[in-house]
Amino acid sequence: MSGLSNGHSFQIPTVKFNKLFINGQFVDSLSGKEFETIDPRTEEVIARISEGTKEDIDVAVQAARVAFDSGPWPRMPGAERGRIMMKWAELIDQNIEEIAALDAIDAGKLFQWCKNVDIPGAANTIRYYAGAADKIHGEVLKHSREMHAYTLLEPIGVVGHIIPWNFPSTMFVAKVGPSLAAGCTMVLKPAEQTPLSALFYAHLAKQAGIPDGVLNVVPGFGHTAGAAISSHMDIDKVSFTGSTEVGRQVMQAAAKSNLKPVSLELGGKSPLVIFDDADVDKAAELALLGILFNKGEICVAGSRVFVQEGIYDEFEKKLVEKAKAWVVGDPFDPKVQQGPQVDKKQFEKILSYIEHGKREGATLLTGGKRVGNKGYYIEPTIFSNVKEDMLIVQDEIFGPVMALKKFKTIEEGIKSANNTRYGLAAGIVTKSLDTANTVSRSIRAGVVWINCYFAFGNDIPYGGYKMSGFGRDFGLEALHKYLQVKSVVTPIYNSPWL
Repeated sequence: MSGLSNGHSFQIPTVKFNKLFINGQFVDSLSGKEFETIDPRTEEVIARISEGTKEDIDVAVQAARVAFDSGPWPRMPGAERGRIMMKWAELIDQNIEEIAALDAIDAGKLFQWCKNVDIPGAANTIRYYAGAADKIHGEVLKHSREMHAYTLLEPIGVVGHIIPWNFPSTMFVAKVGPSLAAGCTMVLKPAEQTPLSALFYAHLAKQAGIPDGVLNVVPGFGHTAGAAISSHMDIDKVSFTGSTEVGRQVMQAAAKSNLKPVSLELGGKSPLVIFDDADVDKAAELALLGILFNKGEICVAGSRVFVQEGIYDEFEKKLVEKAKAWVVGDPFDPKVQQGPQVDKKQFEKILSYIEHGKREGATLLTGGKRVGNKGYYIEPTIFSNVKEDMLIVQDEIFGPVMALKKFKTIEEGIKSANNTRYGLAAGIVTKSLDTANTVSRSIRAGVVWINCYFAFGNDIPYGGYKMSGFGRDFGLEALHKYLQVKSVVTPIYNSPWL
């Protein structure tokens, strides 16, 4: 299958890895069951993937347990773990084009973006945590009695990672990087929609010298493999990124099993608040990018846009113009800005929300329809005249659908921004430092971008308030969630100093 008909031909790579990766080997599932992974561009089957279930998770956890309890990885000097991780990052760099193509066909992501940003970024995330592996230090404590006290930071143990389909590579390394650096072992379940790159990364990890059993990748479904991870008595920590609804199930299962700690990065309905002093053209570009990047399949999408009344009319006109010029099509075409939604279920969910918006009385300014008759493509869609209790304003749609609303005062803008059960991210567009300071401190969200959007970085902690979850990915905060703090105290005798 080749990618394009416009002269930019690209040969889609053959899928090399379609089995479970357990204890350093690619193996069939114990049941022998398989599932299909579908190309959202064509609605055709890319490959059949071994389907992991509870029994396979048990085998993977046992491998990770042995690797943690008696294997070399947690006992290595941090510098040695870092050296192996650096080697892994190099191997990722050597395979950028192939991994980028896998994410493009599996998730409908733009090939050029994956090739230039996501996959090099994945390698750099591994490097960032490789550099942290030998800098995990406790503290010496100044005790008030004749005691010597200090803290040790120790790896938490066997970690279960459950990752989503919208950023298969980014989410894989965001979980695996810090937990590897900490000295943990792990079982990772990629989303059933997008298992291909995770299996490829596992192959490269083995080549880099990560010991068997340290990283296990088990594709499967949430209600079987994911549920088995959440409730497993021999997993010491679960890190989940996905919907709030499933996050609640993960947390319940963790509580009912061995009370394992959980970190959750969940949904969002992020506000972008644009003030009268903003450059209207730049604000319209930022707003459009905020909702259409990755076809709206990003939990920090700026799906609620609040514009101050002084520039509202001009802003709306420019926004609609730009949305109509946005190019939807095959993600292998370098001119295309938006590929297909990830799968049929997501495609139909987005279209149903668009119908809700129409029925609830919002004004459809542009878009709202399927593009073409093959593949899961949807037009950039903008609603105005929305009310804050509408479904399209309250629910996370996870697609290219914006709700646009006018506001008068700063106080009203802040109130609207916070009128959500979520609190993942927010954007502010203003030339006033006072406005930026006031609003950024007033919005209850884990990430606030001022005059920019989607400004991510390996050193910038990422996570939410309220029903967007808790715990942070990226930054050193992510490393610390895979570490336990142990206090050690011993008496001291006849010391000249306390």
